Amino acid sequence: MTVSIVIPAKNEGASISKVLDGVKTALEGVELEIIVVDDGSLDSTFDLALRSGVHVIKHPYSKGNGASIKTGTRAAKGDVIVFMDADGQHNPTDIPRLLKKLEEGFDLVVGARQRGSQANFGRGIANGFYNWLASYISGHDVKDLTSGFRVVRANKFKEFIYLLPNGFSYPTTSTMAFFRAGYSVAYEPIHAARREGKSHIKPIRDGARFLLIIFKIGTLYSPLKVFAPIGAIIFLMATLWYGYTLKFEGRFTNMSALLYTGSVMIFLMGLISEQITALMYKKDGE
Repeated sequence: MTVSIVIPAKNEGASISKVLDGVKTALEGVELEIIVVDDGSLDSTFDLALRSGVHVIKHPYSKGNGASIKTGTRAAKGDVIVFMDADGQHNPTDIPRLLKKLEEGFDLVVGARQRGSQANFGRGIANGFYNWLASYISGHDVKDLTSGFRVVRANKFKEFIYLLPNGFSYPTTSTMAFFRAGYSVAYEPIHAARREGKSHIKPIRDGARFLLIIFKIGTLYSPLKVFAPIGAIIFLMATLWYGYTLKFEGRFTNMSALLYTGSVMIFLMGLISEQITALMYKKDGE
């Protein structure tokens, strides 16, 4: 089994050398290639990675974390790909445990961050909600939907590369895609350390991504599980309003008609989205 390590990096000069040295030490004796994708860094990240003797690919400008993952995946030659951050949060000594879990027959192994891992309160709440929602929609126990530390079988991950966004939500997309395709997903406990340098995530700007990721979770797996409850709630509201107006005004109002129509439209949107989602995962010839 050959292993490719793909590390997206943007302005990670403070930590990149330490991370690369740690990977080499942790995987000594393994047939290995290390790929650093420099996403338009303005510091010494590119030069330091080159000095480490690894394969370095440089974007001429910043394209996003997901775009770096796609670039690294296309260049990877290994049977297995390990994705990890360049900021020092992920401990390279955890990689052998993730690889061992993969050998048990899984297709994707995610490093699940345990309680106490570095994250602010707001992000912790958001990640908890993502995990709950993904578990509800997929019917599987999702322990860490957004962790970027993961090991995958290269041929299966490359099936979904066209689905991956260029931004930060590639872990969400890939996890839900693996579930939808019926591939085996496992979680291995890890501890994420405090990152070195400055985070690229902006609370205000990335707050809008919260709703976007929620939508993505649903549409990538089973849209009907998102749309149907919303339609049912609106249908119930329409019925309650109709009952109220019938009792006190003796008539069927425009608001009731609007709510009933809206509930049916939302349900039909979910039904159509379900069919579109199924086509997304249909392989050629199937």
